[in-house]
Amino acid sequence: MLQENTAFLSPLAEFLSRQIGVPVTISDPKPLSGGASRDTWLFTAQYGDTQEKLVLRRDLPTQMFDGALTREQEFLLMRAAYEHGVQCAQVRYLCTDNAVLGSPFFVMAYKAGVSIGVKVVQSPELAQARARLPEQLAQQLATIHALPLDGLDFLPRPPQGVQAAQDTINQMYPILDGLGVKSPTWEWCLRWAQRHLPAPIADTFVHGDFRVGNLLVDENGLSAVIDWEFGHVGDPDEELGYICMRDWRFGNGKAHFAGIADRETFLTAYERYSGRSVDRARVDWWEIMGNIRWGIICMSQANRHLSGQERSVELASLGRRSAEMQLEALRLIGRYA
Repeated sequence: MLQENTAFLSPLAEFLSRQIGVPVTISDPKPLSGGASRDTWLFTAQYGDTQEKLVLRRDLPTQMFDGALTREQEFLLMRAAYEHGVQCAQVRYLCTDNAVLGSPFFVMAYKAGVSIGVKVVQSPELAQARARLPEQLAQQLATIHALPLDGLDFLPRPPQGVQAAQDTINQMYPILDGLGVKSPTWEWCLRWAQRHLPAPIADTFVHGDFRVGNLLVDENGLSAVIDWEFGHVGDPDEELGYICMRDWRFGNGKAHFAGIADRETFLTAYERYSGRSVDRARVDWWEIMGNIRWGIICMSQANRHLSGQERSVELASLGRRSAEMQLEALRLIGRYA
């Protein structure tokens, strides 16, 4: 099975040989754990006297939903973020020719670290890292939100005259309609979100999936921010609420911020690095909206399996998470409303 899965290695080596200008051999291929949206492989490239670890990132057969960036766009975004000072991998080579591997892809430098959420939150060997993460993540998120948008015109953004919160609500209905789902809970939650729409603030760049599980963590704390395919222009408070969602606490539900700390410690640090005051009620709204959005996306993920497009136990299991998100959204509405 591994041999079948690694049939791309020979054409990848040929591509890298053309890019680097000398013959390249590839060894030690290893699929990396990650989300259900992209295929990611670690491998060792040997050329001349140089040996280095690189990472391939390409599309899976089906996608989570419309709106995700292409690999070319993700490459350009990560390059801009790296040059802006964000802790992310340095992208190296981009290929938009489908004839090479069947779909566009890019290759980037390897960054060591653990991304599996339960390990980040619970592993004893990462206890010191967890103590540093609230400060580190606040600093990184402030840096991300200050990313200049010049040259990033491809980023999704709300239609002119529509605030980001409203646009997020608007995006949910077509997904539900496309799935043919009639959910009283989601309909009620979306109406609640509409009635309690927060006052707009200035849009910034938004990573779009900034949370434990999309961060590489080593013994010193944050190693890299990964998975940039949902980058967009929107409300920066979206991310402050999103990272606090219960689903990203990985078994340590009492620690409101990412399963590792209290929320106020993180928000205070973010205010210090970003230079702006954060309305906690807006963060509450975005945490609720994050559960609504993620719960609906979980149903969409499960449909990739149920439709027969992409058979996957992981995708199928995400369907039940929707019920958990429904309960959490209702619980939060009862608490915050």
